[in-house]
Amino acid sequence: MLRMLPDLAGAAAVAVWLYLLWGRGGFWRMRDAPRELASPDPAPAIVAVVPARNEAAVVGRAIASLAGQQYPGRFHIVLVDDVSSDGTADIARAAAPPGILTVVQAGPLPAGWTGKLWAMAEGVRRAAAFQPDYLLLTDADIVHPPDNLAVLAARGRCDLVSYMATLSCRTPAERALIPAFVFFFFMLYPPAWVHSPRRSTAAAAGGCILIRRAMLESIGGVEAIRGELIDDCALARAVKRQGGRVSMGLGVATRSIREYAGWGEIGRMISRSAFTQLRHSVTLLAGTVLGLALTYFVPPVLVFSGRMPAAVLGGSAWLLMSVAYYPSLRFYRRSPFWAPALPLIAVFYLGATLHSAVAWWRGKGGEWKGRDLRKSE
Repeated sequence: MLRMLPDLAGAAAVAVWLYLLWGRGGFWRMRDAPRELASPDPAPAIVAVVPARNEAAVVGRAIASLAGQQYPGRFHIVLVDDVSSDGTADIARAAAPPGILTVVQAGPLPAGWTGKLWAMAEGVRRAAAFQPDYLLLTDADIVHPPDNLAVLAARGRCDLVSYMATLSCRTPAERALIPAFVFFFFMLYPPAWVHSPRRSTAAAAGGCILIRRAMLESIGGVEAIRGELIDDCALARAVKRQGGRVSMGLGVATRSIREYAGWGEIGRMISRSAFTQLRHSVTLLAGTVLGLALTYFVPPVLVFSGRMPAAVLGGSAWLLMSVAYYPSLRFYRRSPFWAPALPLIAVFYLGATLHSAVAWWRGKGGEWKGRDLRKSE
């Protein structure tokens, strides 16, 4: 029986990748978000809410892209300056023409809130004065193409629409790790399943979310998710549980201009929420380790073992893995020769996940702009 274990492991790895390729909503295809053909008439009123904490390096370009929207309806921007010390608010004001931007100073962080969600709630409260039909919840590092609002608004049958912004992929660490970040995220939350009302899967990409104001109010507002660390997915879950329609896809021209200079920065970005994704469960963590081992590590080990038929099965699983990963590399204009390196990249992500668990057990949560997300200030 022990002699058959490598063969059984290889067969199991092949079965996993066959399922991922054909049974998980085609998550790996990396398709652009669908566009509606007709825009609503009249165009709905929209207010963008931008929480910002020490974003001087990026906020000017982000606000300028919002101010330059080619949108026929009423549109306003509310930037919430969350105790910045680098002139974020002044840079934002300089980037927008008069009348389109309102800057709000966030109040003291109450107990039970994460800093970003408190800033967002402050912005939503201020936005109510403009009587919007929709709220665009967007980050201070997101640059929007000129037609982004119009395209989002055209998908008015949905209560929440979000775009996974195209992330920066310039530094060596980004080129190695960012395509896999999007690949793994869509594996967890296949966009086709998110869009389907028949499935409970719900997710959103927090950099660019358009939500119907009435729906946000019906779920209890931002306060309903005030303590959530993975706030975008929590918001999408709340909307779907309320019976709302949710959609998520790639925003090819919607870009994040935040750069991650080194491996450590990306590792911290992953670690910040990885153990929260597992609901701080030791059982789920152990299952994740075993699942990653079977899915990513067993195939190359079997190939180099030289044992037949285990090596053939391992090679088949590795090939299927590379085929699934290739569209992510093509989307980020990376060489297809990176595809077989996915097992090594998965080691990095596993390390960040274990680091996340250890940090949690030591009483340290993730951080957003210098704030411990487990504590209020």
